[in-house]
Amino acid sequence: MKKIVTVLISLLCVSTAFAASRHNQVRWERVVGVISAINVDNPVADIHSGTFPWSAQSGNARINLSTGAASFKVEGLVIIGTPFSGTPGPITAVTGTLVCNAGEETEAVLDTPKVPLSASGDAIFSGYIPSIPSLCANPIFLIRIADPEGAAGLWIATGADRSGGQGD
Repeated sequence: MKKIVTVLISLLCVSTAFAASRHNQVRWERVVGVISAINVDNPVADIHSGTFPWSAQSGNARINLSTGAASFKVEGLVIIGTPFSGTPGPITAVTGTLVCNAGEETEAVLDTPKVPLSASGDAIFSGYIPSIPSLCANPIFLIRIADPEGAAGLWIATGADRSGGQGD
C-alpha cells in the first residue's frame, strides 16, 4: 500500500508539473501580414504599423513564458500592392516581439535578436527572449522590421490562432 501511495503521489506531482509547463507555453498556429490601412497603429505598446500592407504565406510561433525559450517561422512575408509587390522590398531583417499584459500598466514589449529575412520573405528564429514577466497575460506576438534602421520597430505581421499561455 505504501508503494501505491508513493507512486500515486509521484504521478500527481508529474502531472501537475506537466500541466504548469503546458500552461506557460503559448503558441500561435499562423502568422498573418498586416493588411490594414497604411500607418494604422497597433492598439498596444505604441507600436506603429509598417508603411505598406503585408501578407504571409504561412508561419507559426511558440514561446515558453517560464523559460523564455522561443521560436518563430514565417514564409512568404511580402509587401502587397506597391512597386515592391510580392517581395519584402528593402526589408532585410525582422525581430519577433512578445507583448505581455497588453494595455496594462505592467505592459512589457520584448524582442528577439535580429533575424535575416530572405528575398522570398522567409525568416526562422530559435533561441530565447529574456526577462519575460512572471505574469504575461494576454500575450501578443508581432513580427517587426529590424533592418533597414529607418523602418526598425514597425510591425508587419502578427501571430494568429493563439493557444495556451496565462489567462487562457
